[in-house]
Amino acid sequence: HKLTAHSNARRRSCTRPVALPARMQNPSLARTSGATVDTEAAFGQVGIMRKGGVIMDYNDSPAVVAPVAWVHGNPGPFGLLCFGMTTCTAMFVITGWVPSSFSQVVVGYAAMFGGFGQLIAGVLELIKGNTFAGTAFSSYGCFWMGYAYYRTLELQGIVKSSSVQARAGDALYHGLWGFLTLAFFVVTLRKNGGLQTIFSTLVITFWLLAASSYSPQAKMAAGYFGVFCGGSAIYTAIAMLYQDELGISIPGVRPTHYI
Repeated sequence: HKLTAHSNARRRSCTRPVALPARMQNPSLARTSGATVDTEAAFGQVGIMRKGGVIMDYNDSPAVVAPVAWVHGNPGPFGLLCFGMTTCTAMFVITGWVPSSFSQVVVGYAAMFGGFGQLIAGVLELIKGNTFAGTAFSSYGCFWMGYAYYRTLELQGIVKSSSVQARAGDALYHGLWGFLTLAFFVVTLRKNGGLQTIFSTLVITFWLLAASSYSPQAKMAAGYFGVFCGGSAIYTAIAMLYQDELGISIPGVRPTHYI
């Protein structure tokens, strides 16, 4: 009985996370370095081997292998830049800083940078396991792609402006996005001040855009709040980039815990 107990304890102690050599975790590293990966030899370096397609240790106990990370960089700054730069560009038209003909530039920018680029950032965040960032980036990326598609149809004369034909629907549409953004804002209370500024001003921007269907003054105010929101996103992206790459901490990215 003592011998059996000792054997079982030894088996349990061998079922532990195993750190594989870098070339074993990512065989492509060997290809780029011109080396050849010997699978059994690599496993032998850490005291494990394959048996029937299953990684085992030398005591025939299953070995727990650490998962391989698919995304190594931080997609956050890229996603925030996609959002911030596109938002500012669109608001330049609403504030009247540029002529309405500039809308054609906004459409292309919204489709590729604000839409497709932000959607990529969202997918990468979801792969990393960042549910909030992935959900937010993907949502606003799809928002900008939808905006670009509709504006393209509008500029080509295929459809008429919703602000003229369906003011109530346009108001409800922007109002709904305002409520969604408010839900996102609650999550940022456990993130940082930069994100809190972005989402709080975005809520106001959406609701002012909803009111702009009936009030030119609300539309102008939405433009200015939108510029501030987009600028806040650009600032936060640069702050995160400096922190990750240079180790420089600037105001706005310190973690908070308000709820």
